[in-house]
Amino acid sequence: MKRATVLGAGVALALAAVAVSSAESVAGAEEEGGEQAMPDLLGKGLWRVFTALDPRTRLDVHDVGGGDRRVLWPLNWRVCTQHPEPGAARGVRGRVVVGVAKKGEACPARVTAARR
Repeated sequence: MKRATVLGAGVALALAAVAVSSAESVAGAEEEGGEQAMPDLLGKGLWRVFTALDPRTRLDVHDVGGGDRRVLWPLNWRVCTQHPEPGAARGVRGRVVVGVAKKGEACPARVTAARR
């Protein structure tokens, strides 16, 4: 089974929500030359990440819980790590990397220590 097929329904749903909820922020970013400050995503649900970022942003999601699981339903995951750091300037079409763990699971100690 191809990965695009597995993630298709969740990604389509997420992208539709992002397109609707972030139309105003996209227009503002284009007027400001395409630079945005990175929001603080730590501890938030993965669904909030999709709605907080511009739809043109490349988002890489990794399971930091140690199981190397696929993220099929964003509502079941929360953010443990993020790059770039909160407040950092980044391009609208830049790359954002988040490490996630399933809701109800603690972020791994090595990840929590690295945030400090």
